[in-house]
Amino acid sequence: MPTAHLSDRAVFRVGGPEARAYLQDLVTNDVDRLGPSAPLWAGLLTAQGKPLFDMVLFDGGDGTVLVDVLATAADALAKRLTMYKLRRAVTIAAEPGLHVFAAWDGAADHPTDPQLAALGARWIADAAETDAGVADYARHRRALGVADSGDLLTDRMLWLETNAVELNGVSFTKGCYVGQENTARMHHRDKLRRRLLPVTVTGDPSDTAITAAGVVIGELRSHVEGRGIAYLKVDAVDAPLGAGGAAIAVDWPDWLPRGG
Repeated sequence: MPTAHLSDRAVFRVGGPEARAYLQDLVTNDVDRLGPSAPLWAGLLTAQGKPLFDMVLFDGGDGTVLVDVLATAADALAKRLTMYKLRRAVTIAAEPGLHVFAAWDGAADHPTDPQLAALGARWIADAAETDAGVADYARHRRALGVADSGDLLTDRMLWLETNAVELNGVSFTKGCYVGQENTARMHHRDKLRRRLLPVTVTGDPSDTAITAAGVVIGELRSHVEGRGIAYLKVDAVDAPLGAGGAAIAVDWPDWLPRGG
């Protein structure tokens, strides 16, 4: 069972008597469902329903919440949350002694990743024995077709286009949060026209723009060893695609229904 220290992630704690109610008013998922064995994947959005940050929330004990976020975005997320705090009884503090770990291809005595069970276990601890790293876990994620935080187009795509419904990143029953109105409207009225999708890349792309018959229909967000994540128009995924001389083929994952 490979176990990796996700050293590209950082952890901070949201505490105080109003911590959970405060986050409940801000993020896309239902914080009331958060428990010791039930982490949550959630987004903090613009008023238009576009992601500014995504994060995994863990029960920190005593009513606190541990936030697992891309390390390069941690300071900005903490500042954004502080901006919303106003007079609420909430504290936000970095936890440099805590780290994020993941294990897959076998059972683990830790919470299952909230996005997709096939990703394996994910947890926060001060230390763990590891035999894998960030690159190994990224390879595992891409094989399952699950995008990483760095694949998101900050403030340029809709939260639902990250496959947030299928990956358990949004609640439509919890009530209001930042961006809730547009997110709910898109879910109930509109078919998604674009999504983050896994792709096979054959060749070495010299450009991230993905084209079909000479028309730009998406963007290659990341790729390593022939596997990548792309932001694409859904109605063009079956056409011959290319990016800067490389051939692009969509690998529609089993967990993502077609036509939605």
